[in-house]
Amino acid sequence: MPARPLRPGGPLLIPALGVTQVFGYGALYYAFTVLAPRITAEFGWPPEWTFGGFAAGLLLGGAVAPLTGSLIDRHGTRLVMTVGSVLAGLSLIVLAEAQGLASYVAAMVALQAVTTAVFYDAAFAALTQARGGQARRAISQLTLIGGFASTLFWPLTSALLAWLDWRGVYRLYGLSQILVCAPLHLLLLPGRVRRPVVEQAGVAAANAVPEEVDYLTGPVRRRAFLLLALAFSLQGFVVSAMAVHMLTLLRGFGLAGSVAVAIGAMLGPSQVAGRLVEMLFGRAVPPVTTAWVSACLMPVGLLLLLAGGAVPLVAGAFAVAFGISMGLSSIVRGTVPLQLFGPVGFGAMMGRLSAPGLVIKAAAPLVFAVSLERAGVSASTLLLAAISALAAAALLALARAAKA
Repeated sequence: MPARPLRPGGPLLIPALGVTQVFGYGALYYAFTVLAPRITAEFGWPPEWTFGGFAAGLLLGGAVAPLTGSLIDRHGTRLVMTVGSVLAGLSLIVLAEAQGLASYVAAMVALQAVTTAVFYDAAFAALTQARGGQARRAISQLTLIGGFASTLFWPLTSALLAWLDWRGVYRLYGLSQILVCAPLHLLLLPGRVRRPVVEQAGVAAANAVPEEVDYLTGPVRRRAFLLLALAFSLQGFVVSAMAVHMLTLLRGFGLAGSVAVAIGAMLGPSQVAGRLVEMLFGRAVPPVTTAWVSACLMPVGLLLLLAGGAVPLVAGAFAVAFGISMGLSSIVRGTVPLQLFGPVGFGAMMGRLSAPGLVIKAAAPLVFAVSLERAGVSASTLLLAAISALAAAALLALARAAKA
């Protein structure tokens, strides 16, 4: 009997999640970069206040991530992500009505807190609940689609500003969460898992390669968790800092504004290219190996920028290396915990792994701005290279611990 395309957890699950991740990251994250100057100009306050509200929201998101993960394990991703999409849409609409600093910060905090229920970690949990221990390929396919969020929403948001103000854009994006994302989550995501995931993992073990089912336990598991949380947090700091300040950094090396924009635009295609290669050829490579190898590309790219950032070709090589590393890091966020810890309690596990990283990610733009102002471009780039190298070292130590 052929599979029903519209059944929850069925063949349309990955395309549906791909659409909601593009809309989610595009509306809730990437649009802010384009709209922030308009928000600052309308309210007439310093830019730090605009970004401070965003950072406050990320901080609360880090605090509620473990709770969101537990709710996913208890009630299933269909309920959590559907409600999350509705709340995200309402938060965007409330943000569009902000009249001062207090209402702006309150709306931004609510918005960023809700992202933990609709972004990648929740989507990875949905794929794990639907596919059990065999979710790696599905996670790769999802991140391949999600990589187009910035590519689509940066120009889309800029184009919409020719017709609407920032409030109108956020109202439109709020409706998209309610009318597009919520129905897709409700119709196609798996509901509450009635058959225990541990049972599914046991069935999968009969057909899977050993490293995918021999999950870590005891002290080795705790050490692996700490190393993974450290690596994700450090990488999150670098990515968050660069997401806000990349163009400033490139111009600081002497590149013209138009050249800096062109090099920055290379990040999106580089992310997608890295994810495509992983999806096509990564099946034979353990996820933890992909994690540390790809993590090494980040400091290599930053050192290239430090050595020859004034040369467009060298700066372009940096963008390619950094973009590939970013793209693969999104995949390993889901595949490495699945490989090491298994699908049981996956939602709560992702929540605990995400919490410290979200807090550090919130602080990164402000810390890096201070570093650029006081230490300069070269020293700040070296700082990011050192932090990303430490993340790569943590993942290499993780790979060795997993083999022990």
